[in-house]
Amino acid sequence: MTTTLDHVVVNALRGMDAAAETFAALGFTLTPLGRHSLGSINHLMMAPGDYLELVAVPETGKQRQEVLDSPFGLSGLVFKTDDADAAYQRLSAAGLSPTEPVAFSRPVEIDGEARDARFRTVRVAAELFPAGRVYFCQHLTPELVWREEWLEHPNGFAGFDRIEVASPEPETAASLYAAAADSAVEAGDGLWRVSVDDFHIDVVSAERPRFTKLGLTFRGLGRLEQAATGLTGVTWRRTAADAARLDIASLELSLECRSIA
Repeated sequence: MTTTLDHVVVNALRGMDAAAETFAALGFTLTPLGRHSLGSINHLMMAPGDYLELVAVPETGKQRQEVLDSPFGLSGLVFKTDDADAAYQRLSAAGLSPTEPVAFSRPVEIDGEARDARFRTVRVAAELFPAGRVYFCQHLTPELVWREEWLEHPNGFAGFDRIEVASPEPETAASLYAAAADSAVEAGDGLWRVSVDDFHIDVVSAERPRFTKLGLTFRGLGRLEQAATGLTGVTWRRTAADAARLDIASLELSLECRSIA
């Protein structure tokens, strides 16, 4: 089965309210605040096949250590699987030392009815992927996550283009991402690319391993540009007629925005 992107994670640590306000002001539709049974909270920004996740820990109560230990800002790359056990077996055979599948849930309210969105995840070895968390997610209740009312965004958000990964050993790092995604590496001009369907993982050389940039697609950039240019702490710069760079200082986040209109 072809590996596909499930979602990308932005870690706000203990600053969820401010992060959510920023993305809402930029014209994203956020799902209601979710509370995971493992001790984390989230908002999602949905696209037809994938989504952008804001994650943090609650101010009080159980706090998920995995979130606290993850990088601030762009911190997680998640692939889709329809069988977490099969993903675990494949990743083990590839030498990626995955964790055993972990099951968890979060309550959601759909049409006034309380339901539980349920998931199973498998994470590959953190020491092999120091830029941030890399794991697979099996959605047991996808109908509770991909809801029509959450798929429309005032700014025209449509999906993902690429993620850039910095590594002191980029060729080796790219081979590990390729093994995780069951894909191949294409060497380019100063980068090593791993393609996952129509999403690209571009590994570049740098001293410190981290996720550096995230590419998003929009149905036109006009509404996003209007929102960004009037927002404190956000920098907007056109890089081409159909592209721009959006930096959110409070999250140390750099977004490459491309129009597909």
